[in-house]
Amino acid sequence: MTTGFSSNSCRFADYFVICGLDTESGLEPDELSALCQYIEATKFRDGARGLASADEGENFEQSPLRRTFKSKVLAHYPENVEWSPFDQDAVGMLCMPKGLAFRTQADTREPQFHSFIITREDGSRTYGFALTFYEEVTSKQICSAMQTLYHMHNAEQYDILHTPTTPRCPEDQRHLHPHPLNPHPQHTLLPTPSISRLQRFNSYDISRDTLYVSKCICLIAPMAFPQACRKVLQQLHQAVSSPQPPPLPLESYVYNILYEVPLPPAGRSLKFSGVYGPVVCQRPSTAELPLFDFPISQVFELLGVENVLQLFTCALLEIQILLYSQHYQRLMTVAESITALMFPFQWQHVYVPILPASLLHFLDAPVPYLMGLHSNGEGDRTKLELPQEANLCFVDIDNHFIELPEDLPLFPNKLEFIQEISEVLLAFGVSPEGNPLHSQGQAKHRSFRSTDMVTDRRNGNLASSPLNSYLLRENETIARLQALVKRTGVSLEKLDVREDASSNKDLKVQCDEEELKMHQLNIQVREVFANRFTQMFADYEVFVIQPSQDKESWFSNRDQMQNFDKASFLSDQPEPYLPFLSRFLETQMFASFIDSKILCHDDEDKEHTLRVFDSRVDKIRMLNVRTPTLRTSMYQTCTNIDEAEKAIEMRVVKIDHTALHPHLLDMKIGQGRYEHGFFPRLQSDVLSTGPVSNKWAKRSAPAQWRRKDRQKQHAEHLYLDNDQREKYIQEARNLGTTIRQPKLSNLSPSVIAQTNWKFVEGLLKECRNKTKRMLVEKMGREAVELGHGEVSITGVEENTLIASLCDLLERIWSHGLQVKQGKSALWSHLLHYQESKEKTDAAPAGLGPPGLIHDIERRKSDAGAALAPLKVSLIRDMRHIQNIGEIKTDVGKARAWVRLSMEKKLLSRHLKKLLSDHELTKKLYKRYAFLRCDDEKEQFLYHLLSFNAVDYFCFTNVFTTIMIPYHVLVIPSKKLGGSMFTANPWVCVSGELAETGVLQVPKHTQEITFECQNLGKLTTVQMGHDNSGLYAKWLVEYVMVRNEITGHAYKFPCGRWLGKGVDDGSLERVLVGELVTPNSENEDRMCRTPPMQQSPGMMRRFVTISPNSKPKLNTSQIQEGVGEAINGIVKHFHKPEKERGSLTLLLCGEYGLVWALEQVFQHGFKSPRLFKNVFIWDFLEKSQVYFESAEQREVTPDENWQTRVRHFCRFMRAINSTSRNIGKDGKFQMLVCLGARDHLLHHWIALLADCPITVQMYEDTALIKDRSLVNSLIRVLQTLQEFNITLEASLVKGIGI
Repeated sequence: MTTGFSSNSCRFADYFVICGLDTESGLEPDELSALCQYIEATKFRDGARGLASADEGENFEQSPLRRTFKSKVLAHYPENVEWSPFDQDAVGMLCMPKGLAFRTQADTREPQFHSFIITREDGSRTYGFALTFYEEVTSKQICSAMQTLYHMHNAEQYDILHTPTTPRCPEDQRHLHPHPLNPHPQHTLLPTPSISRLQRFNSYDISRDTLYVSKCICLIAPMAFPQACRKVLQQLHQAVSSPQPPPLPLESYVYNILYEVPLPPAGRSLKFSGVYGPVVCQRPSTAELPLFDFPISQVFELLGVENVLQLFTCALLEIQILLYSQHYQRLMTVAESITALMFPFQWQHVYVPILPASLLHFLDAPVPYLMGLHSNGEGDRTKLELPQEANLCFVDIDNHFIELPEDLPLFPNKLEFIQEISEVLLAFGVSPEGNPLHSQGQAKHRSFRSTDMVTDRRNGNLASSPLNSYLLRENETIARLQALVKRTGVSLEKLDVREDASSNKDLKVQCDEEELKMHQLNIQVREVFANRFTQMFADYEVFVIQPSQDKESWFSNRDQMQNFDKASFLSDQPEPYLPFLSRFLETQMFASFIDSKILCHDDEDKEHTLRVFDSRVDKIRMLNVRTPTLRTSMYQTCTNIDEAEKAIEMRVVKIDHTALHPHLLDMKIGQGRYEHGFFPRLQSDVLSTGPVSNKWAKRSAPAQWRRKDRQKQHAEHLYLDNDQREKYIQEARNLGTTIRQPKLSNLSPSVIAQTNWKFVEGLLKECRNKTKRMLVEKMGREAVELGHGEVSITGVEENTLIASLCDLLERIWSHGLQVKQGKSALWSHLLHYQESKEKTDAAPAGLGPPGLIHDIERRKSDAGAALAPLKVSLIRDMRHIQNIGEIKTDVGKARAWVRLSMEKKLLSRHLKKLLSDHELTKKLYKRYAFLRCDDEKEQFLYHLLSFNAVDYFCFTNVFTTIMIPYHVLVIPSKKLGGSMFTANPWVCVSGELAETGVLQVPKHTQEITFECQNLGKLTTVQMGHDNSGLYAKWLVEYVMVRNEITGHAYKFPCGRWLGKGVDDGSLERVLVGELVTPNSENEDRMCRTPPMQQSPGMMRRFVTISPNSKPKLNTSQIQEGVGEAINGIVKHFHKPEKERGSLTLLLCGEYGLVWALEQVFQHGFKSPRLFKNVFIWDFLEKSQVYFESAEQREVTPDENWQTRVRHFCRFMRAINSTSRNIGKDGKFQMLVCLGARDHLLHHWIALLADCPITVQMYEDTALIKDRSLVNSLIRVLQTLQEFNITLEASLVKGIGI
């Protein structure tokens, strides 16, 4: 039936185009592509590769048959369509991206089909479908021009090859010439096959050879139906090339496809007539996945599941992607498939699946892109000079090969995901490993489906294991499948057995089976991919931050706004997902997706993808009614494949619409005739306008409606529904993508300059946003935590942000490079700088310990003044990185250097220094490069300077296994004769990652430099001496330890004696330290937990050295102290594990738990006569003696009491019997730490409060004798019971409990 169509349907095709050789203008070399080749050649000449270049000409002096000549759009019908203006430049470039090609009868001349895409400035797309074939050249002028070119060429080649300056062996020559150019058979050095090739390629003899030239017919359509368009074009070509003329003139068929075939409405199928047979196409309904008509199976055959998944991950993380193939259609299929599989997300950046030769400078673009580059099939990957590779995913489609950027995170549940995809592919007889050869010949066994086998087995026709049957063993493809099946453990038994449409005899399918298979495989693979996102983001709506203000103001402040609660979302995710998800949430595509969610409140204005996605998410929620925040890493396979497949099958079983048949047009007699074998120019008068009465063409509708229409219909691909959305896409979020799409036009220098200017502006904007985002993360966390607390941003997130900063730096450094060297542009610039500086600095350096400068006056006020400051040196930091053997690649080295500079707060300063060498920058960069735009460069460095406001440990925390030199300096007290000290001191330094073991310190200098594996952030220093010599008493002020690579210095306050018979008789102490800020201005603000107390170590020194002068704290101050200490520990455990700081600091540091309990026991302690110190430990030992004797006397109040007493005595004995020489205060510290670890402190306080010894040793006003105060103290200590406290080894060395 022929039907009227719904009001918003449109024409199937907008234009029919013919491109080819314009005989009037003759042979024009394609300057732009020639220019590209010329540039390549000059690169060789400038010795970029270090080759002496005797034969400069060889790269662009192609043999004439292999040169590119300009192709022209010869005709297009109709002249123009208002809703889709004809873009002559773009169509010409993309129909024949390499220009015209010539062949002789000796070459293959198979017609080639490819599709392409034109993206307009506003982001809307038009698709093109082109069939390129060869026609004989009839023009005598063209033939003789070609002959002349050959004569000239051969003469030049003869000269070049016979000059003595080429000592190159022919072997080299073969590799260097894209096509062997030697026309002289007497060079018998060349292996014989290449001689015959030479003769074939290079001979064009006008008398003997027939010359052919390429021509292209093309349909420009609003939606992508490649399968249907391919059939239409092939049938049109067949009509011209077959001996019998077609039933009707060509004009009738072209008129029919342009004016009488509509787009199928959503959810319907359409049948129309080609020249020789029917063509069927269908379009998914609004509840299904968007239209996609390219064969996904081909992508898996070409690359294999593993590679496809890696490429998919790169695309999701917006890494630059370059596809490389000698088949345009492959480039297009891979690009379109990858972007289609991203549903519900959309690629937001430059998207040029086929990059015409003349636009190669776009590879310089410092923005994320997905581009396809045509290889001529000869040169290999190594010949390809790409401007930046640090963050590039390079996909060599024809060779089944993919090059990935470093540290690419794994896609969540990757293995199960691969398994699920493989099962789908195997069911269609496609090998999950990929099989490039398979996809070249039209699939031999494509019609085989292993599910048919399984169905057959159910009917009792086959042996029990379907893949072991004889039938299958006959067939090599299946043999390979079998091996793979064994290896991947995919059991074909459990393959989903669906009734195959083709096996159901009662279903009459209206399209060929090949095509139905393609649709079935497509929808299954796409459903499996879409299901991953619906599972992963099932509860995303909970985390969307709805704006409080109206949409207008939300638009204008879009950059500053957070639209998604990333931290909360990530905290719900399974650990293994985090590396991928934390990076994915930072992408433009995710931000745009959430923005569109915010913009569309009700279902009506939701764009298509969002509506489909949300309905699926709701379904999942209904299925697993679980709490919205509970995430599991259980792999949920896809369940809605069947219904999706049913919908497709139903549409092809019963065709919904049939278009009008082609018919004779009103043409004059004699029109419409043409010569056999040549595609003619058609009669433009009959093709210029469509029928008047067409119900669906809506020619009368005002243009604005048609524009709305175009947008509606793009809603399926590009999802631009209303003006506001269009405005939003333009303005709101082009973070760093100021240039959405390259304009495919004739590129004048001014256009190129303008493009580059846009890039520079985009880079600067991106830098501003990145630095801001990183600072807000850091500072926001710091500020939120009640004015202080550890700097806390999750390790994963911090790494993500820093990695994306490194990518940005790489993109900036590779913009406008003169010559590319190495994969990392930043590192290569640094190496050039290092080289030039080392030449100038060859002067002898001063002696002295490394990294120390002696002539700097030590500032007394500086806490770190005791250590001479490290010299700030970019080169030295580079050497540190070069010495790390674990980092093998340039990209890795650049990243490590950036991390180190961030940690040292020198990034901006170092880069400023690097760029201050203007001569070098000029030598390495073109005039338009970002690094040579002075204002932008200044602003960029200024943005980076803001990182100095926060502390990063992004180097220390990442390179955990490298060797690092540390410098330790012990500062003895000036007052009390440190100089007479005779014993041998030692230290042992511990950090979050490791500890050093005992290191002897020379007693006269009391400083030492040693190298050991990265200790991480430092936490404690154990120090002591061996008590030898006459005067083995040592009063230590503090100890300084510095990491000599990152420059972080830690101060460990002591302020106590070490020696027998002095202070508490301790020979060793455990000191707790913290990071010191190097600059004296804010010397009093410690970095770790701002603000720290005035002067470390003072309190305890007063308390213990002279008991009479101790500052009296009243009971409420003591209670407050205990509360604060416990509070610190509780807050510590409420942070995510990766963000916690040092627990040791909270237990034993200033105002920590040990100090607080010390105050409790000091309060009201009876002091004996002058000069005799009594320590808390003495009281505890007396209590222990009392408890033990009470136990023996069996004066036991109750069972509970006994257990508590037993524990207390056991710990006291263990600590007293330790071999370590720790004093009484050290023992008290150890007891408190162990009590906290085993949750016994509150029991012990209760015991001691009731102990008769307390009555003797404490005054009546003492806190420990006040019932109510003791009870509240016990309650506070009980809050520690829910935490699992692990102690650092240095705190409990030598205790076996």
